[in-house]
Amino acid sequence: MSILVNQHQFHLQTAHSSYVFHVMENGELGQLYYGPRIHDQAAYPELMVREVHGAAPAWRLDKPDFQPETLKQEFASLGKGDYRDPAFQISGPDGSRISEFQYQGYEIIDGKQRLVDLPATFDDSDDDAQTLLVTLKDAVNGVTLTLSYAVFPNQDVIVRSAKFENQGEQTVTLDRALSLQLDLPDAKYDLLQFSGSWARERHLVRSPLHSGTQSIGSLRGASSPQQNPFIALARPETTEDQGAAIGLNLVYSGNFLDQIEVDSYGAARVLTGINPTEFGWQLTAGSSFQTPEAILSYTSAGLNQLSQQMGTFYQHHLVNPRFAQEPRPVLINNWEGTYFNFDEAKLTAIASDAKELGIEMFVLDDGWFGHRDDDTTSLGDWDVYAAKLPNGIAHLAEQIHGMDLKFGLWFEPEMISVDSDLYRAHPEWLVVAPHREKTPGRNQFVLDMANPDVVDYLYGKISQLIVEAHLDYIKWDMNRNITEAYSATLTADQQLEFTHRYMLGVYRLYARLTTDYPEVLFESCASGGGRFDLGMMAYAPQAWTSDDTDAIERLRIQYGTSYGYPQAMMGAHVSAVPNDQTGRITSIETRAAVAYFGDLGYELDVTKCSPAEKAAIKEQVAFYKRHRELFQQGTFYRIDNPFTGDGNVGSWAVVSPDGQHAIAARYQILNRPNPAYNRLYLRGLVPDQQYRVSGDQHVYFGDELMHAGLFIPHLLALTEGVEESADFSSRLFVIDAVK
Repeated sequence: MSILVNQHQFHLQTAHSSYVFHVMENGELGQLYYGPRIHDQAAYPELMVREVHGAAPAWRLDKPDFQPETLKQEFASLGKGDYRDPAFQISGPDGSRISEFQYQGYEIIDGKQRLVDLPATFDDSDDDAQTLLVTLKDAVNGVTLTLSYAVFPNQDVIVRSAKFENQGEQTVTLDRALSLQLDLPDAKYDLLQFSGSWARERHLVRSPLHSGTQSIGSLRGASSPQQNPFIALARPETTEDQGAAIGLNLVYSGNFLDQIEVDSYGAARVLTGINPTEFGWQLTAGSSFQTPEAILSYTSAGLNQLSQQMGTFYQHHLVNPRFAQEPRPVLINNWEGTYFNFDEAKLTAIASDAKELGIEMFVLDDGWFGHRDDDTTSLGDWDVYAAKLPNGIAHLAEQIHGMDLKFGLWFEPEMISVDSDLYRAHPEWLVVAPHREKTPGRNQFVLDMANPDVVDYLYGKISQLIVEAHLDYIKWDMNRNITEAYSATLTADQQLEFTHRYMLGVYRLYARLTTDYPEVLFESCASGGGRFDLGMMAYAPQAWTSDDTDAIERLRIQYGTSYGYPQAMMGAHVSAVPNDQTGRITSIETRAAVAYFGDLGYELDVTKCSPAEKAAIKEQVAFYKRHRELFQQGTFYRIDNPFTGDGNVGSWAVVSPDGQHAIAARYQILNRPNPAYNRLYLRGLVPDQQYRVSGDQHVYFGDELMHAGLFIPHLLALTEGVEESADFSSRLFVIDAVK
């Protein structure tokens, strides 16, 4: 049993952690403990000790030690003596914003069910999951609150969410409805956040908690490239390989908030969920509101372990099971090879050369529809551009399939161009506030996904093309964020519901397509990595990690991303040089050595490659296929952090579950004269197992490779007689157990 109940005390146990809370005297819930697994006890008196603070208000005159602002709480309200930011707030019909949810009862359910209308975790594999539902009710406004705790013991994960149901007779307003609150007894943690911008997404920022509030979030209508919903809290001494860490991630793709508030007593309150700014929900009599799920995980074995257990959890309990363990195809995408300038002959020539190189799928990107020769027109008109493809998409797909290649197609369903037949027919479908100018972004505008007619239209267009072209893959792009947030289908008092209803529309379209066409692999893209989140991953098992394909920039992007997401989720391509985003020239070997550690693809015109480049690509594809399961599904270890020190070196490795095979990579950005003595210290090997390393006949024990490491010679010793620069170098090490 993962859920243990002693009267009004709840103990959630995973393999290595415990989470304990209880019902307090006032009927609300109090937090007692989250950390390494402890024995179950009928009570924990040491965890319930209270000190009386003279300046703090008490619950009642006869309960002077019950001071809400000094207590660790489970899902706190505002206005009854706790002045910290709350997990929720409800406005009643009389304008009162006070809530008192009191405990009613609980239920334990074996397994974990999916949510309705939202992406959600599940347990389809009998993985010993259990779900605790705790019910509370506010007697004044008639609202019932159900807190859900799904415990996945084998991955040390607890999934939390909240559901509000109005059982009263009058409408109330949800002003704030977060998914998770975690009150910690101290604030001796570092916050790890993953921030950036377009083309430099998810860079690691590590900073200590301090008094006051620290937060990240998004108000863009998407999770955004600027911040990511995944955060971690780690003790200052925690490293990749040891120390305590807590991971939190939100299964949501819209406006979000991750916040840590350190109070005047040195305690820390963690909140995560839908961003309360630009949110409100009319909870009419008999209706309910379900928050997105938040994932919580603890380890005392370092940040690598935290990433691994959460990544394993996603692969087994979030990603579409049809694709979770399925090898992802090596693809070629024509975008950076042709941009808008292509015809059928050009595309089939690229596909034919790609097939000769061992590539498995051809993806046609932007420019195939409407009359689209640039980015100013045709979004929304999902009919073939006859001037480019006079024989149609189905004919092109037939040619590609005839080469024994899979065929994929790019869409940007959520967007519309003013120069489009769709806009001329339905100007009311564009997101814009009444009597306000439209704000363009990337020369385009946003469709109102809160409107069911828009979802139906897009489903009809996309499903028709899936059937006609027998599509194997769809790249779903989203190249701008929402401005002038307003829906013509919503009433005035519903407008704060718009951004959430927008996401529900996106999820509804994804759910219909993935249910009706289960064999189609979806890849999420949002101008690169602008919606790299678990909400998307529930439908699209992989995502375009960044529009920045420069190998050196990708080191930091993929390294930062790996903290919260496994490598099977990361689309990683080899592009041409000079790179379109940075102008940097790197060897094709280094470009591939970075892209291997994800879902490999090529983003260039292979018909223009030299014979030497084609030979290199052919060898790379063959190497990746031999080790594809290891690259995509192996256990990922971060070794040298490119965000620390002078940032000149980064390294990582993937190891098979049995520890018999591994591939490590070391990247050095700039060569340095007269360098220090460098070694690469591997991770995840079996200490008593003997191994051979590629290019070396010596036999090593695993403990030697991990603790003594591999010597890394000066780069000039490796490039003597080579005309190319020794900068931007990479080295791969294939490690195999000696049988």
